[in-house]
Amino acid sequence: MIVNLITKEDLQEFRTELLEDLQNLFQIKISQQKLWLRSSEVKALLKISSGTLQKLRINGTLSYTRVGGTLYYNYKDIEEMLKKK
Repeated sequence: MIVNLITKEDLQEFRTELLEDLQNLFQIKISQQKLWLRSSEVKALLKISSGTLQKLRINGTLSYTRVGGTLYYNYKDIEEMLKKK
C-alpha cells in the first residue's frame, strides 16, 4: 500500500492554482457577456439619448449589427470610439 502525504505547502499551492483558475473562468464569462450590447445598454453606458445614439449610427461613428429588429453594438467598437474622442 502506497501512502502519499500532503503538506500545508501542497494545500497552499493547490489553493493558489484553484483561485487563479476560477478568476480566469469568471473573466472569460464576463468578457463574453459584454461583447455585444443592446441600444439601451449603450445609452446607459455612455449616458446619451436615443437621438444621439442614432446620430452616431448615421454618421458612421459607431458601427452596429441588426439582428431581427434589435440593434447590437460591439463593446470593443465603443471603447475605440471613446479613445478617439
